[in-house]
Amino acid sequence: MNTQDAVTILACLAQEARLEIFRLLVQHSPNGLAAGEIGKQLNIPASTLSFHLKELSHAGLVKAVQSSRFIYYSTDFKAINQLVAYLMENCCGGQPGTCVAPTCEC
Repeated sequence: MNTQDAVTILACLAQEARLEIFRLLVQHSPNGLAAGEIGKQLNIPASTLSFHLKELSHAGLVKAVQSSRFIYYSTDFKAINQLVAYLMENCCGGQPGTCVAPTCEC
């Protein structure tokens, strides 16, 4: 991950609704939730939710899978793991093995 990718992800999450959506999807991983269920649980109108999901997807934080007439969104843990590793890469003076960044394998 490079600095620009990290800034894109952090900027995406620096918005209340998108952070709530992301946190909800983390709770429901790896299966994810249908877009309508996300909107229902967070009380976000469909048009607004669509915009936020597009932004999260563009930042690489969520992925969408269509099943029948529903679109299910889930967290892309690879992207968030890469961000955490990037933020922690100089931990403890850059001494390998001293600090281990947490990862999620869902």
